[in-house]
Amino acid sequence: MNNLQLTNTLTNKKEIFNPINSKKVSLYACGPTVYDNPHVGNARAIVVFDLLFRILIELFGKNKVLYIRNITDIDDKIIEASKNKKISINELTKKITKKFHQDCKSLFCLNPTKEPKATEHVDGMIKMTEQLINKKAAYEIDGHVYFSVESFKNYGKLSNKNLGDLKAGARVEVSKKKKDPLDFVLWKPSDNNDPGWDSPWGRGRPGWHLECSVMSEKYLGSNFDIHGGGIDLIFPHHENEIAQSCVFNGTEKFANYWVHNGFVTIKKEKMSKSLGNITTIENATKKYSGQVVRLSLLSAQYKQPLDWSDTLLNEQSKVLDKWYTMYSPEMSDHTPECFEDLLDDMNTPLYISKLHDLFQQSQNGDKNKKREFNRACRLIGLFNETCEERVNFKKGKYQISEKMILSKIHERDQAKKNSNYKLADKIRADLNKEGIDIKDEKGKTTWKYK
Repeated sequence: MNNLQLTNTLTNKKEIFNPINSKKVSLYACGPTVYDNPHVGNARAIVVFDLLFRILIELFGKNKVLYIRNITDIDDKIIEASKNKKISINELTKKITKKFHQDCKSLFCLNPTKEPKATEHVDGMIKMTEQLINKKAAYEIDGHVYFSVESFKNYGKLSNKNLGDLKAGARVEVSKKKKDPLDFVLWKPSDNNDPGWDSPWGRGRPGWHLECSVMSEKYLGSNFDIHGGGIDLIFPHHENEIAQSCVFNGTEKFANYWVHNGFVTIKKEKMSKSLGNITTIENATKKYSGQVVRLSLLSAQYKQPLDWSDTLLNEQSKVLDKWYTMYSPEMSDHTPECFEDLLDDMNTPLYISKLHDLFQQSQNGDKNKKREFNRACRLIGLFNETCEERVNFKKGKYQISEKMILSKIHERDQAKKNSNYKLADKIRADLNKEGIDIKDEKGKTTWKYK
């Protein structure tokens, strides 16, 4: 039974999810602009909407869910980055797209149903722009085409902004060519050295907002179920998508549910390239493993800010190490009871607390609970590695070899036999600095990676 509830930004309420067609459930999430290596702030949206995709699959079946995540491979940031790096735009976008896919894999994300690229849909963007001009909702000046926000009566509804109070902000292009400072660009001219396509308004390229409207409509239709993205995309990006799509289609609605994830912060400040406080996904997953990063990203409810720190990652790493003592390839055939918590607006903190309970019951010898625990972990994208693979990853993090560890333990045993406890304590401390925990019990010394 489907009792999924999601917080809909459009209404600012938690609502029961009712798909337009339960045999073709539709989800669109804004993907990356491929100009630089993705960071952990970007990873949150990737993991949150991967989780939502998994929830929808569990509810409706894999073949009945369409998940579209786009790639923006033409943008002013890309042009600027290619010039700064002194490489072609094609080389840059291919390189960063490949890196993005590697990062998604390292975070154990499922592949979306389709992953369209903006450059593959420019013809559709030109057609949409032409239609908006014909509908008197857009106008051309000197090769620039702007959407007139006055043509859409509900402009500002998603972001809960009053049209009369809105002024051109940081991400709203300010230009003397506009009739209104809030009008946004659909098409802009390209210099001879920049990427461009022939159009009725001269050689140029599409505006950022136009891309998602065209790609979502092509694969999901003019009205679809869920549109997702980071909270920073609400205005102006998603607001503008709604305006141009609704006017183009002559409809009141674009997506029925708008879902937005909160920021990742560092010391309570938003993680962003402009502030220079980023941690790349590659570096985070190399240091802590993709599963630890994924569990950390799910540790807070998706709408809330998530403060990123080594303390958080080390805590989640210890949790995962503990849980792996109950790892099994065998799992329950049934949806775990705690799945109900994910249906309550993706309440991952409560779900994870239930995982701790299942772990405890598994540890107490309940085989059914152990199978349920393993199913529940996999449902949110964990337990994608065997115990051996997890141990091998942890081994690879440390400079000290297993042979050296055993040698140091032998040296410590000899020191204890000779009553040289000062040396024994020093060896323990040295191993601890290298990330090795040792434990003495029943006359034997055991060790493990932290």
